[in-house]
Amino acid sequence: MEKVMKLASQRAVVVFSLSSCCMCHAVKSLFHDLGVDAAVHELDEDPRGREMEKALAKLVGRSPPVPVVFIGGKLVGSTDRIMSLHLGGKLVPLLRDAGALWV
Repeated sequence: MEKVMKLASQRAVVVFSLSSCCMCHAVKSLFHDLGVDAAVHELDEDPRGREMEKALAKLVGRSPPVPVVFIGGKLVGSTDRIMSLHLGGKLVPLLRDAGALWV
């Protein structure tokens, strides 16, 4: 868990993902389209990925846990939460407050 939290606080937006996950791809694409340079950690490509995946599953209460998004070092959630914030017009202000967007 310590490794996950350390990584989650290193950038304004951090996404824990699996390279083969379509919902992860949707979240990463949304951030890219918004102009956000998110730090993406592909758990299936990281030597400690399995350990981090277990920690994330415990943190979010579901398995598989991905995608898991942190904004400003705080857990925001998964695809449903990110899309809900985006459709409600609250994602961009959240990203701006975290320093992930300048516009």
